[in-house]
Amino acid sequence: MLKNLQIAFVGSGVMAEAILQGLLRQELVAPPAITCADPFADRRSDLAARFGVTTTSRNSDAVAGADLVILSVKPQVLREVLADLKGKVRSSALVVSIIAGATIDTISRGLLHSAVVRSMPNTPARVGKGMTVWTASSDVSEQGREQARLVFGALGEEVFVDHEEYLDMATALSGTGPAYVFLVMEALIDAGVHLGFSRRIAQQLVLQTMEGSVAFARSVEMHPAELRNMVTSPGGTSAEAIYQLEKGGMRTILSRAVFAAFQKSRTLSQMANREPATDGASSNLIAGGGTSGGRA
Repeated sequence: MLKNLQIAFVGSGVMAEAILQGLLRQELVAPPAITCADPFADRRSDLAARFGVTTTSRNSDAVAGADLVILSVKPQVLREVLADLKGKVRSSALVVSIIAGATIDTISRGLLHSAVVRSMPNTPARVGKGMTVWTASSDVSEQGREQARLVFGALGEEVFVDHEEYLDMATALSGTGPAYVFLVMEALIDAGVHLGFSRRIAQQLVLQTMEGSVAFARSVEMHPAELRNMVTSPGGTSAEAIYQLEKGGMRTILSRAVFAAFQKSRTLSQMANREPATDGASSNLIAGGGTSGGRA
């Protein structure tokens, strides 16, 4: 379903590269069908050399003739990018946004284009293990939704939600989630070093323990509380460790952290959805919104 499409990336940063790699790795598209817009010459040269894709410094050149446009710029340059591309996306094209906080309405009005998909992927997408939550405007056809599923499926797992409000929730839980996991990993490794392990061995123990625990949890139909009980013997080491974690308020702290991230996501969303620049804005902006860059 994607093989005959021309795909444009507006902004070619880390997450855009993850999508690009996923599409090519699964042979969903061929390199000549992809155009990447980016303001930095070194970045364009790197993408062209490693992936064989076409590159440009102009957003408008990238979207010209594109059947699928992937918006992956930073939220702070979104207004300028939308003004640059207003009315320039083909009416039959599907627009997919991975821009945190930017609503479908903001993108649709800014581009004068109604078929828009909004998504929230996360960092593990870089290794094909990502979690993407997404939704679509009512003007996205079933074919367009299937195209979006294929794009997000190339990053790992995907979940469609009916209401856009879930995207801010996903930002706080799965979008920011890797940061929570990395912090726990770091703390456990430091604890291992404190016990006397070398940092290398402590890291190996922690990474494999986390990976194995997730794999085991996926393999059985059990609630995490049941799994925890399985490894918690009365009066044992796990029971003592969990007592200290609960005493320290671990659940409450995690809940507060996720809710704080949710509130911050809403604040950033309000900033991202301010009125875009007027029609009089410069039409010569380079990829990502002029000198301010815009890679995401």
